[in-house]
Amino acid sequence: MHRKAHAIRSSALAAALLLAACSSDAEPKPDVPPPPPCQGATFEGASFTHCTAVPGRHTIHAVLGPRDGAPYRSLSQLAVGRPGKSHEVAFAINGGMFDAAGYPIGYYVEEGEKRDALNTREGWGNFHLLPNGVFYGDAAGNWHVRTAQDFEKGVTDRPDFGTQSGPMLVIAGKLHPKIDAAADEAGKSLKVRNGVGVDAQGRAHFVISDEPVSFGRLARYFRDGLKCPNALFLDGSVSSLWDPEHGRVDGGPPLGPLIVVEKSAKAKK
Repeated sequence: MHRKAHAIRSSALAAALLLAACSSDAEPKPDVPPPPPCQGATFEGASFTHCTAVPGRHTIHAVLGPRDGAPYRSLSQLAVGRPGKSHEVAFAINGGMFDAAGYPIGYYVEEGEKRDALNTREGWGNFHLLPNGVFYGDAAGNWHVRTAQDFEKGVTDRPDFGTQSGPMLVIAGKLHPKIDAAADEAGKSLKVRNGVGVDAQGRAHFVISDEPVSFGRLARYFRDGLKCPNALFLDGSVSSLWDPEHGRVDGGPPLGPLIVVEKSAKAKK
């Protein structure tokens, strides 16, 4: 009985070793490439383009124009004017309010250099539909959207990039208090609009409508569709996207600050 049990154990061990050898020789599964950063989406019957920046896979930069030069004013000028050794662009989008010459009218930081101060003044227009806010972050992929007031009180270290725009669309999970649902659905203000929000996983979501939409629909898409507790309006009418993977470079009226999302050199995919 002892010899028989030993033989059974030896046979089992040999089978296990053979199985392990076969498993080690199996061809590894190919890496599945990540989805395109920009994809079409539908929310409440409206068509949008939704672009996602993922920490570790992408880096985000605020860009105004060539160093010591005038603002680019368009995504096509950005495309041809980028430095030769720049990382590959995943996508780029208009990035905040600006004056007639294309310069920011609020807080703006590019590559760690502060060029314009936080603007908390009241006034006319979307930017002054308070609270407005700031989209900012660092090269490590820590990205945030905060109201201008919260930013002023809570952010002491200068970010690597930052751009102020307004109004806020979503604040701590609630729609901007001045976005009235009834008037919004009445369609009094329908424009091509874009914005940015950051979800609980730290991903930055950029949305541009493919058709005229209301403030409320854009805000609800960020809150209910993309689950972003905070989201910021970037602009309307001039909203533009550069999506290299799909060959899209929007034209239109002159732009100001731009947000450029690059494919990170450290990303494995």
